[in-house]
Amino acid sequence: MTDSIQEEADRLLEAAMEARGARDPREFYRTQLRELREADAAAYQMAVAYYRDSLIPSIARDGVDPMEAWTEYGKTLADLRAEGRTVSVDPTGRAAAYESPAAADHLVLHLPEENRVRAILVALPPQLSPAQRATYDWLVAGRNTLREE
Repeated sequence: MTDSIQEEADRLLEAAMEARGARDPREFYRTQLRELREADAAAYQMAVAYYRDSLIPSIARDGVDPMEAWTEYGKTLADLRAEGRTVSVDPTGRAAAYESPAAADHLVLHLPEENRVRAILVALPPQLSPAQRATYDWLVAGRNTLREE
């Protein structure tokens, strides 16, 4: 992967985020990568290879929608961290099996099969609805009380 391909992929992602008012997914994926590196070196190497060989070229050369490509990368990271299923949570709080592409207003979570493992964030909508905020707080952050807003 060359610097120009990386720069083009970054430019396209920035443009997509600005056009949609979307959050930057790279922030929480970096955290997941660090956790993956500490927990499973082989899985971490697979995540880095996917980033280098699939994610960036698909955006910069193949014209794949950057937000969709990054969400798929987030799903890949979650799959590497824990077996489970990925769901999409609509603004009302109703969850359904994740299908790509996720709607822009959906919260996407990976639910590990192991009961003691928290849900893994895959994608955030620009604004969380109250139901999505409660879902995130309960399943991802481990809070058992509602936030005062």
